[in-house]
Amino acid sequence: MDGIIKQSLLYDFYGELLTEHQRAVYEDAVFNDMSLGEIAQELGISRQGVHDLVKRCERILDGYEEKLHLVSKFQETRQMVGEIQQKLKAFRETGDESLIAQIEKVSADIMEL
Repeated sequence: MDGIIKQSLLYDFYGELLTEHQRAVYEDAVFNDMSLGEIAQELGISRQGVHDLVKRCERILDGYEEKLHLVSKFQETRQMVGEIQQKLKAFRETGDESLIAQIEKVSADIMEL
């Protein structure tokens, strides 16, 4: 997964679990594309302190994903829904009744996630 996409997804799912200060610094560094120096000057801390905080946030977010797997389940579900949509389209085009059983199987797999 692309780095910025991964960071965005992890933040979307787990960002609220960071402290307000961590969220502000992480958002400035990752999403607002501010330099470490700019953030450090704004907060009155060292550039190294900002760097360490951003890395700590990344480790925290990765740790939540390792334990909870919400992002991977979300991506798996999206892929399976795409599969259902493709099978529905094929069913509409061909009328092949065997596709209904395949759709039911994928739907059941989603429910087990």
